[in-house]
Amino acid sequence: MKIMEKVLKNIEKVDESQKAQMQEYVDGLLKPMGSLGVLEGIAVQVAGIDPELFNKPTKKAVLVFAGDHGICEEGITSAPQPVTALMTNFIANGKSGVGAISRQAGADVIVTDVGVNATLDNPNVRNKKVRFGTGNMVKETAMTREEAVQALEIGMETALEMIDKGYNVLATGEMGIGNTTPSSAIFSVFGNIDPQEVTGIGANLSSDLLDKKSEVIRRAIEKHQPDPQDPIDVLYKVGGLEIAAMAGAMLAGASKKVPVLIDGFISSAAAAIAVKMDPCVNDYLICSHASAEKGAQKGLELIGFKPYLYMDMRLGEGSGAALAFNVVDAAISMVNNMGTYAEAGIDVV
Repeated sequence: MKIMEKVLKNIEKVDESQKAQMQEYVDGLLKPMGSLGVLEGIAVQVAGIDPELFNKPTKKAVLVFAGDHGICEEGITSAPQPVTALMTNFIANGKSGVGAISRQAGADVIVTDVGVNATLDNPNVRNKKVRFGTGNMVKETAMTREEAVQALEIGMETALEMIDKGYNVLATGEMGIGNTTPSSAIFSVFGNIDPQEVTGIGANLSSDLLDKKSEVIRRAIEKHQPDPQDPIDVLYKVGGLEIAAMAGAMLAGASKKVPVLIDGFISSAAAAIAVKMDPCVNDYLICSHASAEKGAQKGLELIGFKPYLYMDMRLGEGSGAALAFNVVDAAISMVNNMGTYAEAGIDVV
């Protein structure tokens, strides 16, 4: 709890004066005003977070957190639970989608086990296991409140460690069979909407099981009555350990004035937790892409995020966020390398 208290205490609003200055500078670049669209918006956002990012190379990392889910007992996933351990190892060994995309973007992938339901003997996986998977939330809370805090703090510690190592742009990713279910539950609680509206097929769930998945979420919410005004209450009752860790990483990034790219549906659920814990975090998060998962758009609307990439992706792992590293680098390059009207001696009214 001491780590959390310190992190939350250090989160401040972004610098609006720096954003205004960057907006003026971007408007003066040799182009029609607004013609580089998203790149201009990212440049302004980055300036508000840390203007020094324009003066040094970006060092990028995807922080992937892995955990299993007791809700899989209800038969609402297309893949068996042991796939979590299998894929966590593949991600850690650079053989997954996020690994391939991160390599192209010049980013590292850091994998942390916070709740895989297996013992992983892999030197590339950081062992920070809170417990061997969450509980089945239709029968019991997903975890205890203390475990939720522990997972949040593991995410914070991981992000702070990477920032201390010089990483200045982070992204969050996850691995956990069944984790679209707690993500849908989180958005259902925060949005006070029926689970059906934010529940999708996950990893290719058949249509006949989709209604069952929504009903399972509905039952869990009715049983535990999570308080939408208390994000940790929501997290421990119907959330996931890797979701908690991602939220912690986002909070820690904000506390150190480091931008954090969020990935798809599950990462967005973690962002919803982080923003509920401190609304200032919103301005430190860069929403990378529009996940093809059904509830993703609704979830993004609930937290006021606008995605930049529309790639029809729903892999997870942090793959969409890794792809968006290129967009952030392009925005920084735009600022650093384009000429200005002033340099060209042109007056623009």
